[in-house]
Amino acid sequence: MAILINSSQTLFTLQTAHTMYQMKVDEAGVLLHTYYGKKTAVWDYSYRIICEDRGFSGNPYDKGNDRTYSLDALPQEYPSFGSGDYRTSALKVVFPDGSTSCELRFAGVKVRQGKYRIPGLPALYWEEETGAETLEVYMRDTTGQVLVTLIYGVLEELDLITRTAVVENTGKAPICLERVMSTCVDYPGKDWELQTFYGRHVKERTPQRMGLRHGIQSVGSTRGTSSHQQNPFYILCEKTAEEEHGACYGFSLLYSGDFLGEVELDQYDQTRAVLGIHPGNFRYRLEPGGSFSAPEAAMAYAPGGLGNLSQIYHRAYRKHLCRGKYKTARRPVMLNSWEGVYFDFTGEKLLSMAKEAASMGIELFVLDDGWFGKRDTDTSGLGDWTVNEEKLGCTLSELSQRIHRLGMKFGIWFEPEGVSEDSDLYRSHPDWALRIPGKTPVRSRYQLVLDFSRQDVRDYIFGRLCSILDHARIEYVKWDFNRSLCDIYSAVLPPEKQGEVAHRYILGLYEVLERLTDRYPDLLLEGCSGGGGRFDAGMLYYAPQSWCSDDTDAIERLTIQYGTSFGYPISAVGSHVSKCPNEQTGRNTPLETRATVAMAGTFGYELDVNQMTGEEKQAVRRQIEEYRSYYPLIQEGLYFRLTDPEYNDGYHAWEFAAEDKSEALLCVVALKIHPNGPSVLMKVKGLEENGIYLVNHREYPGGVLMEGGIPLPRAKVEYESFRFHIKKIR
Repeated sequence: MAILINSSQTLFTLQTAHTMYQMKVDEAGVLLHTYYGKKTAVWDYSYRIICEDRGFSGNPYDKGNDRTYSLDALPQEYPSFGSGDYRTSALKVVFPDGSTSCELRFAGVKVRQGKYRIPGLPALYWEEETGAETLEVYMRDTTGQVLVTLIYGVLEELDLITRTAVVENTGKAPICLERVMSTCVDYPGKDWELQTFYGRHVKERTPQRMGLRHGIQSVGSTRGTSSHQQNPFYILCEKTAEEEHGACYGFSLLYSGDFLGEVELDQYDQTRAVLGIHPGNFRYRLEPGGSFSAPEAAMAYAPGGLGNLSQIYHRAYRKHLCRGKYKTARRPVMLNSWEGVYFDFTGEKLLSMAKEAASMGIELFVLDDGWFGKRDTDTSGLGDWTVNEEKLGCTLSELSQRIHRLGMKFGIWFEPEGVSEDSDLYRSHPDWALRIPGKTPVRSRYQLVLDFSRQDVRDYIFGRLCSILDHARIEYVKWDFNRSLCDIYSAVLPPEKQGEVAHRYILGLYEVLERLTDRYPDLLLEGCSGGGGRFDAGMLYYAPQSWCSDDTDAIERLTIQYGTSFGYPISAVGSHVSKCPNEQTGRNTPLETRATVAMAGTFGYELDVNQMTGEEKQAVRRQIEEYRSYYPLIQEGLYFRLTDPEYNDGYHAWEFAAEDKSEALLCVVALKIHPNGPSVLMKVKGLEENGIYLVNHREYPGGVLMEGGIPLPRAKVEYESFRFHIKKIR
């Protein structure tokens, strides 16, 4: 059993293959957090909690004259605001009388087989009859107005524990939720470091690691999306943790909107980690009998370093979060039209590109922005989802048919959440956009945002998408979103419910995506938000891949894809070969290097293939053949970060290794050429120590390659790359 409860039903122990998580109900009915870490013998870890008389730390009334008992110092499973615990909280409730003091006490427990689901929200799933269990712990506030159900999913084989919380109004008057975190974990001690992933548009998910200081360190977004600037995934690790050693804890939120992650080092050198919806745009009114479900958080503990932690998330998200046909089916190598022609195209131009692409082995042609409405620039037409047949010179169905006759699949770009003021849709329904009455709206990219919290808006957009997808053969959709939310106000909600709009927007987005994937189960859906502005685990539940960044420069992508790999699988990373000089940086990078970098993802091209030389076209044919042969290894193998591109001015390297140790692929990019430089030996990982492997027509024992390394050739040109296929022969 993965969930163990003692005979008095006060000690709850959750076990995965290698980890253990424990909580205990104390004599006051408070749910204490006692342990999370390496799996050990089942023991009551509350012996580690030492109660002392603490100055200025209050004592609950029901503890009488016991001055040693204070919630301000105890490790708690789900601390609430106003309870005498002055640290960051998991829950804040405003009661009908305006008070905010909420004290939760244990009210029961239940265990059931299988993994829970959350209505309207993404969550990891487990389809097998055994291997997953759910624990529900009921906590009631002392005034009897609130019931909180803490829900834990134990995915034993995956070494993952998931959490959510359901808050119910059991009183007789409305209450307001101002903070509902998905998870909270208290740790003894202060010797931790926090690793987060920051960035900006075209520079997402750069790793940043720092030691804890007293007080709160946080990451978050109030942009209505998980954002380019921060990511809803962070790591708490030992100061000595590296790729292959050191204890690491991962916190990942399966949510695509506003989020907040906080780590607080308190006055007694204890560490608290929380993650959930950001309270900045959140104020949720609950009527009597109503309930609210927090998004799911996925927690992992890895004793074997950052690489071990990443592989836990990679395997779980690839196999138990992504869904649909392309969870397992090989995804086609694509050509996206955007950087090749932008808005400047005709149907004949597109067909000419597709014909050349087909001759090189590219399998999917994607028509990006500019095919609908009055849309020759990004200043107009967004929201008018009618095909511009004059521009194409044919119907979309005819264009699709002609591309399919070339032996290719056909895909298309949408941005369903945005609307141009210069559009028929906005002129007909200005109230459908998020904007505050009496105030001029904030524009971004010349566009506003449709109110996806409204059912009529969602139904209209879904109907328009279906009108396109039902009348043309389309196997791929890129779902884009090119701005952040602001002026968050819905024309159909009363003032007291405006604080719900940001969250209702995300629920509405998920509803449309669910309807879309249900109606078109064979559709390959790729998420995008100006590149990586919504690259999060929530979107992977609907779209098995996301466009990683609008920065297609191969050298820039090294850091972006390196940072992304800490919390997300390679199979989710949309990555293309683009033209040179690169549109974003002006850098020239060898075609082979652009392919090497793009192969660490879903792989495709984004340029005008008709402008390529014959030699380049032949190189593309070889690249595609090579990628197809490596596809299972790249998409399903173990991923190893061998160097950090930000702190290595010589070579950057990464590796894919089959789980059965039968083969590996080492990829290397030369970052700088140094005259008379040192020789470099690159140690690989994930091989069988006594197995014999073939590398560049020479045989080596696996242990030799892992300890002695592979000698790297000296780069002859700037940013040259190398790929080494390592194959076990006996």
